[in-house]
Order: sequence, then structure tokens, then C-alpha cells
Amino acid sequence: MDRNTIIGLLLIFLLIIGYSYFTKPSEAEIEAANRKKDSLQQVATQRAIEEQIKIAEAENTESQIVPHETTDKINIEELKDKFGAFASGSVGEKHFVTLENNLIKVKFSTLGGKIYSVQLKDFLTYDSLPLMLFDGDSTQFGLNFFAQNRSIITDNLYFIPVENEDSIIVNDKSKSVTFRVNVDENKYIEYKYILEPNSYMIDFDINLIGLEDIISKNTTYLSLKWDVFAPGQEKGPKWERENSTIYYKFYQDEVDYLTERSEEDSEELRTKIKWIAFKQQFFSSVLIAKDYFDNTFVKTTQIDDNSKYIRRFYTDISIGYVAKPENNIKFNFYFGPNDYNILKEYKLELQKLIPLGWGIFGWINRFAIIPLFRILSSFISNYGIIILVLTIIIKLVLFPLTYKSYLSTAKMRVLKPQIDEINKKYTKDKAMEKQKATMALYKKVGINPMGGCLPMLLQMPILLAMFRFFPASIELRQKSFLWADDLSAYDSIIDLPFEIPYYGDHVSLFCLLMAITNVIYTVMNNKMNPASTTQMPGMKTMMYMMPVMFLVWFNNYASGLSYYYFIATLFTIAQMLLIRNFVDDKAILKKLEAAKKKPAKKSKFQSKLENMAKQKGYKPPKK
Repeated sequence: MDRNTIIGLLLIFLLIIGYSYFTKPSEAEIEAANRKKDSLQQVATQRAIEEQIKIAEAENTESQIVPHETTDKINIEELKDKFGAFASGSVGEKHFVTLENNLIKVKFSTLGGKIYSVQLKDFLTYDSLPLMLFDGDSTQFGLNFFAQNRSIITDNLYFIPVENEDSIIVNDKSKSVTFRVNVDENKYIEYKYILEPNSYMIDFDINLIGLEDIISKNTTYLSLKWDVFAPGQEKGPKWERENSTIYYKFYQDEVDYLTERSEEDSEELRTKIKWIAFKQQFFSSVLIAKDYFDNTFVKTTQIDDNSKYIRRFYTDISIGYVAKPENNIKFNFYFGPNDYNILKEYKLELQKLIPLGWGIFGWINRFAIIPLFRILSSFISNYGIIILVLTIIIKLVLFPLTYKSYLSTAKMRVLKPQIDEINKKYTKDKAMEKQKATMALYKKVGINPMGGCLPMLLQMPILLAMFRFFPASIELRQKSFLWADDLSAYDSIIDLPFEIPYYGDHVSLFCLLMAITNVIYTVMNNKMNPASTTQMPGMKTMMYMMPVMFLVWFNNYASGLSYYYFIATLFTIAQMLLIRNFVDDKAILKKLEAAKKKPAKKSKFQSKLENMAKQKGYKPPKK
């Protein structure tokens, strides 16, 4: 790609922007269109959510048996016919009980005896509202089983709180709330929730007392269904949606997950599972078995862009059951942030909810970047400064590789006149001879034409590790720096009145600066190493295309990532200029010329082959 082509592409891009700007509608027209669009979207979205909730409720209610509010007109015989021994639980009044510590506030509903909502007290949404992991009647949770030839769904039964308090605060010791739905005084289903101070973990016990004659004799499994509509919490709903899915850990084995970017994905897990997590970008709701779940079905579905919800999470878990006077089933819930250090403390491999990358990229993040980031944040409060210091440390550690890469580039540069002579000597139809002559020259002077690339390739794992670290780092969430109001989301200096495909509807300045510095670095690198671009002209075009591709890819990514790459490229340019002042091209050329006069060193392998040939009596031909 020559200079005129690049200028032409830039002019076309500017013409598109200019045309879009001058043909855009007036503010009055935009406001009128937006009002109409918003009203239509609100109606459509509300209808869609209501429909999805109805579908969810239908899936969880099988025979469509629903609970009844207390009334004198209830036909007792009809209720007994529908609910059997659990008829008394079908009548009641819905009210709430809260249990909270310094970190979370959990609201329970007597309808279903379930967790109705969870608030994380130390966090807010992007709109500065209380952060609710889930909230409302759309959440379904409960046991499904057959009793007396009737399908019983505990989510539709009214539980009675054992405690008399409506609000319980955990201070210095653990406290609990208990809900029961009774068959009689000695026969009941009990849900017990226990919360410790300063903890995101809740103990959850299901106790089935005296139901061995009520639950069908041939029952070996109970079905536990959990269905959640997850609301959006972050600035970029599209990015948040594509980083939210269901994770699950196989018992004594690896962690896996459903596809994040598909509109819908599901899996029938016919092996033992330790935990299931409804994972959003920075927060998770996790159900953990004391031992394991036997069989599990998991499903996640994306929800329309115009909704306040981003995904629907659903799981149907099989729990082993034995007909005996008491069945005690123990679980834990984790409701909290995807913070690596917090999750790691529970020793359940919950830290794998954070996508730090596979293989060496994950190792770099876990054992180098995260500990270093934690140390820096202990005495630096501004996260923009932390990223700057982190970048300086990384560049200093990598400096020996950068220096070696520059020396290799300098050797190639001083040899360019000799390479040009070879190019003049051989015509285009003698490409093979030209290549052999070039490689012979490299061998004589003792340089590797790939010597400049290898040190850079060794740095790639760190660059790719940072690509995974910044978007997943909750430490950057809602942390501002300069014009960026949230380093975990995109920064915007211009909001466009239209959307450019693949680019977006805004201009990210950190992304733009990153692209510009990459162009400058590419120009400098090509000038310092003209031999490589002569040998591989296609590579030169690719190097100029990469900054343009970065401009498109990173416009909607975390601004902290673009900022890091921008700073890292600036430091690389500074290092190149600094090294250039201390490296004498004439001295390098003199050493290379001296190397030509020395006999070429044979490799150990080549020497071994020659010795073997001599032993067999072979004599090399005279030159």
C-alpha cells in the first residue's frame, strides 16, 4: 500500500463522515423521532418481557396450578384436590423478610420461601442506582416433585417465616431466616438461610421432614429449578451481554461455560457438577452443592437490546432423594463481585469465573499482573496512574528483549546497501538465486533475519494477557481517568448521531490515540528496518492496516485497555529513540565486515555428519 492509496482511504473516510454530518436531521426532528421510537420500544420491550416472564412461569408451573391469596370464598375441597397434603400452603399472603450484613442485602418472599432479590451494598449501577443482581417476580426458584399423584411446585406455595422479625441485620455473628410450608406440625418442607458477617456467601439448607409417605415412593430425584432475568449493570450493554453466561464446575474437574456471544445456548450435563454460576460481566450468582449435583440442565438466552435485562439464566438440577423421615440437603449461595482475590479465598475455583485467558496468558495474569496490580493499588488510588506505573514496570522488564530486537534491526539496516546490490544483480526471474545470495550474506556476517521478530514474539503473551485482564478487572469498574468516566468501558469524546457498522456510534479518544501511535511506530520501524519491507512488501501493507483494524476493534472495548496499549506504544517509541542514540551504525557495520573474514562456524549437527562421512571413507569434492 503506497502513500497515495493511504491518503485516498483517509479522504474517503473523511467524506463519509462529512456527508453523514451535513445530511443529518435537525435536533427537533431527532427529538421527535426519538420520542416516537422510545415509546414504541418501551411498549414492545415491556410486552416482550411480560411474554418471557409468562413463558418462564408456564415452564415452572407445569399443570398451571397457582397459589391463592387469602379469601373467604376459597373452596377448601378444590384446593385439596389440586394440592393434596400441601393444600394449606396454597393459601396465604405474600410479604417479605430481609437479611443483611455489611456487604449484601437479601430479600426473601414468603411466596415460594425463596430469595426474591439481592443487593450488593458496596456497588452501584452505571446509572448510580442500587446494584441488584436480580429483583422481582420474574425470578423462579423451588423444588418440583410428585406427591399423592399431584405435581407440587414449591415456588407456588406460601411459606411461613419461623422468625417474627421482618428485618434481620448481621453484625458480629451469623443469623438465619427459616421458612416452612406445613403438611402438619411434624411434616413440612423447610428452607433455612444463614448469613455470616462480612461475607458474600449464604448457607442454604433444605429440610424435608416426615414426607416419606407424602412424596411418591418411587421418587429418587427432586427437581430444583432456578430461573433469573439478569438486569444490566454497566455502561455498555452489548459488551456486558457478550460477557455474561452460565459457568459450571465439574465435580473434581475443570470449569466450563456456555457460549457467551450466541443468542441462546444450552447443555445437558449428565455428570456430577459442583457448582453453577449465573455470571455477568462483573458479578455472579452461584449455587454450590455441598457434595455435587447429579444431573443438570443449563440454558442462557440473550434479551433484546432495548430491555433493562441482558440475559435470562435457567437451570434444572436433579437432587438425590431417599424416602426416609428426614432429608437434609445442603447448599451455598455466592452473591458477589467477580473479584479474583475474593473468589479465590473460598477454595472452590470460583476465580475461574474471571476470563483471564487460557494457558500462558492466564498464568501471566494470575501470577504476575494481578499480584502487581494489587500491590500498586495498595498505595496508589488513581487507577490511571496505576496503569501508567504498571506499563513502565512491564516495559523495563522487557527492555532486554526490546534492545536485542533493535540491534537485530540495526544490523539489517546497515546491510541494506549490500542487499540492494544483490537485488540489482539478479532479475525478477531469478528469485531463487537472489534469495540464496541474500541468505548467504546473512550467514557470512552471522545475523538471523528473524532476529528482530523473535524478541517481539516473546512479548506477545504479555500483550495478549493484558487484552484479557483489563475488560475483566472489576478494580477498574467505574474508575475515572481524564475524560474516561469508566476505565472498564469505552470512553467517548464524540457521540455520533448515527452508527457506523463494526465501529459504533461514538469516538473513543484513547482508541484513536492508540491507533495514531501505532502508525507512528510503524513508520519509524519501517525507516529503521527498510530491508525487511523490501524483502516482504506484503508485510508493510499489513503493518499499516493493523492500526486501522485496531481503531475499529477497540472502539467499544475497555478504555483502560486502549490506554495501556497507547502508553505501551509511546514507551516503545521512546526506547527506540533512546537506543538509537547509543547504537553506532558504523560500528555495527565494521563488526559485520570483520565477521565476514572469519571462517564460518559449523553447527554441531553439521560437524557430526562430516565426521560420520569421514569414518565411512567419504571425501568431499574439491572446490
